[in-house]
Amino acid sequence: METNRQKKIGGVIQKDLVDILQGEVRKNGISNLIISVSKVSVTTDLSVATVHLSIFPQEKAKETLAAIKSNAPLIKHDLSQRVRLQLRKVPNLIFFIDDSLDYIEKIDNALASKENPILNRDLLDRRRKS
Repeated sequence: METNRQKKIGGVIQKDLVDILQGEVRKNGISNLIISVSKVSVTTDLSVATVHLSIFPQEKAKETLAAIKSNAPLIKHDLSQRVRLQLRKVPNLIFFIDDSLDYIEKIDNALASKENPILNRDLLDRRRKS
């Protein structure tokens, strides 16, 4: 469970990372690309922050994530300049693609189709007792 301090630091990092990433997209003139930071989790020792990104369109997600990972030291430096009065040390950033929206869409499609697992329980895999 996250402490209040971890939540506050995660919120500060999330807000500033959105500004940094969207600013880079605008500065480089890249059109039709949206990067949003959906969640930032900070470890208890405040040394590592896992950043979950939602990238639209989904086709550009892997190449955009690779570019962000290769520029992680520069992003950390920009972040440290923004939060230097709030944090002594900026945590290392680890970036991931947030696929929760795809998961939600998959569930919605399953419920909307003819083969609704709620109405027809035979479609669900039975749990095996071992």
